[in-house]
Amino acid sequence: MTASHRVPPTGPGSVWPLCTRCSGVALDLGSARTRALVAGRQRVLDVPTVAFPGTSAGRPIQRGTIVDTAGTARLLDRMLSRRLPRFGRPLVVLTAPVLDGVAYRTDARTAVEVLRPRTVLTIPAARAVALAAGADLSRPLLVVDIGAHLTEAVLLARGAVFDARRAALGTGDLDQTTTATQLIDAVVTMVGAMREQDGTSNTADALERGVVLAGGGALSPGITPRLAEGLGARVAAVPAPHTAAVRGAATLLRSARNHPSLRGTAPPATPTN
Repeated sequence: MTASHRVPPTGPGSVWPLCTRCSGVALDLGSARTRALVAGRQRVLDVPTVAFPGTSAGRPIQRGTIVDTAGTARLLDRMLSRRLPRFGRPLVVLTAPVLDGVAYRTDARTAVEVLRPRTVLTIPAARAVALAAGADLSRPLLVVDIGAHLTEAVLLARGAVFDARRAALGTGDLDQTTTATQLIDAVVTMVGAMREQDGTSNTADALERGVVLAGGGALSPGITPRLAEGLGARVAAVPAPHTAAVRGAATLLRSARNHPSLRGTAPPATPTN
């Protein structure tokens, strides 16, 4: 099953609250793993995306969708409450799948309230990956993110989402019924449809430039060369691809905490895309 989304290109500039004294945390909520980077620390916190309501475990996030907001909140509380200052409210930068839109961001912000955030910023996961890769965002860029249960192909133009496709497949589905070939074919199909429907040269330019590969799928043996063959383009995995999104979110977190645009009290929540 695949889905697609086309977004008119917009400028990447945003105004962020000045937050040099508050704590901060970057978050990447995945279907299989949830990752966080607390400001001032180097180690990525990486835990299974599992909630524990009583004695039975549950999966609060499934294929990029939050299906149990309360369970997600319990997960974040267990993961981060002891790692953030007891007094004070953190600035939170949260990655979001491109195609889950407002509903995902609303549910995610509700779950994040358990951390008592001062401000919550959201960033498309593909843009976060591009930041982690140190990519030049002034040129078209194609990011393929292969997760455990969701794969996204996202075209960025001038740093903003221009087109996006998703397949409800990932490395966690690789078994006797779903093969690596099927996963690669899904990506090739998504990119092919993207190129066919693109009335500009953005997709072709991005493919000529080379594809950025992220997610745990980039660690699977043989995925990168086979994907390059299927796309007819160079494919390069970002360093530590499974943590690229949260590291990119941490890059935005550092910028937001030191941004000089605003001085004073920030609004309680300011989204950015």
